[in-house]
Amino acid sequence: MSDLEAVLNQASVEDLLAALEVKTGSAVQTTFSNKSKATKLALQVRPRVMRPVKKNSLGPAEGQRKNLLIEGDNLQALVTLYKERGQVDLILTDPPYNTGNDFRYNDKWDDDPNDQGIGEFVSEDDGAKHTKWMRFMYPRLRLMKEMLRPTGVLAICIDHRELFHLGQMLDEIFGEDNRLAIINWEKTYSPKSHDGHISSATEYVLVYAKDKSRTETGLFERSESTLARYSNPDNDLDGDWKPGDAMAMGASTHAGQVYGIQSPFTGSLEYPTSESCWRSERKKMKAWLQEWGSAYEDLVLEDGRPSPALVLKGWRPDNSPAVNEAIVARAEEAALKRQQMGSWPRLIFLKKGYGRPALKRHIKAAKKGIVPTTYWARDLHELPEMLGSTSWNHEESGHSQSGVNELTALVGKGHGFSTVKPLKLMQKVIQLWCPQSGLVVDPFAGSGTTAHAVLKLNAEAGADRRFIMIEQGRPERGDSYAQTLTVSRLNAAITGNWSNGKGTPLGGAYTFMKLEKKVDGPALLQMERAEMTDVVVFSHMSNGRQRGLGLQPVDGKSYLVAVNGQNEGFYLIWEGSEAPNDFTEDEYETCVEEGESLGLSPVYHVYARRELFQRSGVHYYQIPNRILADFGLDVRSEPFASEAN
Repeated sequence: MSDLEAVLNQASVEDLLAALEVKTGSAVQTTFSNKSKATKLALQVRPRVMRPVKKNSLGPAEGQRKNLLIEGDNLQALVTLYKERGQVDLILTDPPYNTGNDFRYNDKWDDDPNDQGIGEFVSEDDGAKHTKWMRFMYPRLRLMKEMLRPTGVLAICIDHRELFHLGQMLDEIFGEDNRLAIINWEKTYSPKSHDGHISSATEYVLVYAKDKSRTETGLFERSESTLARYSNPDNDLDGDWKPGDAMAMGASTHAGQVYGIQSPFTGSLEYPTSESCWRSERKKMKAWLQEWGSAYEDLVLEDGRPSPALVLKGWRPDNSPAVNEAIVARAEEAALKRQQMGSWPRLIFLKKGYGRPALKRHIKAAKKGIVPTTYWARDLHELPEMLGSTSWNHEESGHSQSGVNELTALVGKGHGFSTVKPLKLMQKVIQLWCPQSGLVVDPFAGSGTTAHAVLKLNAEAGADRRFIMIEQGRPERGDSYAQTLTVSRLNAAITGNWSNGKGTPLGGAYTFMKLEKKVDGPALLQMERAEMTDVVVFSHMSNGRQRGLGLQPVDGKSYLVAVNGQNEGFYLIWEGSEAPNDFTEDEYETCVEEGESLGLSPVYHVYARRELFQRSGVHYYQIPNRILADFGLDVRSEPFASEAN
């Protein structure tokens, strides 16, 4: 047997398939230890029961149905949120950066991602830290892509430590053609010594579209200072304006737009700068010049330009100085008179007529917002004022310390977070890539900056964006960020009850959900009634949440457990694993009585183990099959034994 044959015989099928994929694939491919297992990991994760926790939820019922804060492992939570797949507009998240003791890894997850162990912290000096981080992130990134709409976007924060590893994985999963931006934002404006080399003052946001051809990028709103640049010194009938560049790049492709124009004020010949051409077509340029009160004509000059110049009628280079001076003097007199009349032509000359040509840019004709660039130097500008930079400086995006200060202002000192993404940074990303009625998901919610940004944008612009936040915290310390810090921040933001007393209520609401038992056939059939109720309510919540029509729980009834937005009741015939749990005529009569007592519509959504009675108006859902299907599980592969299958 050859060495090659020996290697092939020892390799697993998964390893061979992975090797074949790398060999034949045209896209970027990453390689790391146990990648084949990481690739299939999400398929092995079991969804979980999500139990609402009323004491940690806030706001009116309709609002609570729109937004979720989930406590638990984010891989399990993403699998559980099956109904949201293909419905998410933006995933905006800030995962652990592999800085040492900031993320955990359990080696058992490589074979059983449902293992309950939370894992050990990966230390800075762990030789396998990069591989563990990639194995940790890879299945989560794949699920994030599945969650997105065809028009959706993933924006993920990262620093230099894992920038290249993350970029390679995203290029592979999303395709490098779907990379929208690598945003470089200024996390600190106070340089610090870094091993005697370059100070790390910036971090990154990698932005990928699920399908770039279907994705739209929004505009930044114009701020007060931008609007202040517009004025109306000439009482223009079209309203406020500001001077804009009369030139554009493109001399090599628009040679006919490269020529001289003669100023009606000074008689000087003005040309586009190097590599530039006039922005507007020649016919318009001539008409605008003549609006200053003098006739113009084409004249071929020996100036090396491919097109004739536009000059004052009668002016010639070979005229006597006196003749040309007289022509220019008459043109200047006419131009000054026209200037006094107001409502100047579109083509103006700066410095009260004695400067370079420019075009009036009216605010009503300008775009409603500012096109984003990877350079965000100021709140207000149409084009970047510095070339070659790829940074969003701290004035534009905020910085890490401002994020910490914001959190302290809301919840007070002692929160334990030394680095927090600034609210301004998250708001900008949401504004660009999530429509006003869209859904934002953050699988690494931390202190809840992303949810706070959604609430703030909704309050400021009357938007109706929704959020799902997932956070586990540090359970080994009894410190669940979701129950403590995240809840405290969201409550302070919604109510305006900031720790520093300076908050303004943003409004909004959310439901706090806790991941509990895993969902499979045997587990469902062993549940108590309260647990089964939670599963039923959650299995319908996601579909209706998009319209605020998810199920509203009902207490104190024998069978009625919830009501949907159409005023229809949901009824659960379940008293535990030992009870018959059958839907019979007696149960039907009880359902009717309970529905009528609350004035519900005569439509009955009934969950039961067996359907022994049928009636028009009844929608029957078999336990556990329907629940398993709602969680996206293949009923045929579920290991449960029942004569009701």
